[in-house]
Amino acid sequence: MAKTPEIKAFVLAKCPRCRRGDMFQNSMYGFSSQKMHEHCPHCGMRYEIEPGYFYAAMYVGYAINVALAVGIGLLTYLITQEDKSPWIYIITILTASFLLAPLNFRYSRVILLYWLSPKIKYVAHYDEDK
Repeated sequence: MAKTPEIKAFVLAKCPRCRRGDMFQNSMYGFSSQKMHEHCPHCGMRYEIEPGYFYAAMYVGYAINVALAVGIGLLTYLITQEDKSPWIYIITILTASFLLAPLNFRYSRVILLYWLSPKIKYVAHYDEDK
């Protein structure tokens, strides 16, 4: 079985090393909590490389949230140019941030792993045909 292309594996939250195993145990908007597998179910890559590794994902999530707030704020301005109330901006930005929080959580971790894992990808050896 061939590897999934990297961009598709990124969008589907697959393992950055083998691009076959799922990183998360359940769906993004499911009713249960978002839990990551400790190891890739396919190649065995340990996702949390060291204790506290995903604390850095908070910075990535913050950057995503700031970009989202600026984008939603600009879009709100373009749609409601006549309305000068700051409450319309506060409500739309907070609503979008709340609704997209699961996406932000998941992709901040995916971005961090895909960004930092090329160093790991070629060091660890595993059986490609598992």
